[in-house]
Amino acid sequence: MTRTTLKAVLAAAIFISTITPVASAATPQAIDLTPQFVQAGISNIDRLQVFEIGGIVVIRGRTNDRAQAIEAARIAQTMGYARVANLVQTIEPPDDLAIARRAERELTIHRSLDGCRFSVSSEGGVLSVAGLVQHELQKDVARQVLRSIDGVRELRTDLQRN
Repeated sequence: MTRTTLKAVLAAAIFISTITPVASAATPQAIDLTPQFVQAGISNIDRLQVFEIGGIVVIRGRTNDRAQAIEAARIAQTMGYARVANLVQTIEPPDDLAIARRAERELTIHRSLDGCRFSVSSEGGVLSVAGLVQHELQKDVARQVLRSIDGVRELRTDLQRN
């Protein structure tokens, strides 16, 4: 378990243990604070969600910029919240060179794609593949092979029949 995952699990456990007594008395309403955080400059966190529940601010999302995650918690404190559960996951940026190499290798070793020609590139985890196939079914096979590559966030294909 990574240090970031361990922190997220610990924060979630603390959050759940603090709201359990409150939940039995009365269910607190969740207030969406996401727009205020976006307005305050938190824009580099994917799937950002910020809610205030029973006086606790819960911040969720994913980023490859640890400073943005820390800034989100600081903004919550400047808004007057003392209890903040920062569950933002810090992820490593994708290794585009490794993704492209792995894609080329997988396309080359897959027997049902013999005779096809591919051009592969990756930028920010977005894998782009263009080329020529001999049969329509090979387009689907190529897409299936490429989707299974670690680090691919999105797949874009431009495959034409020869």
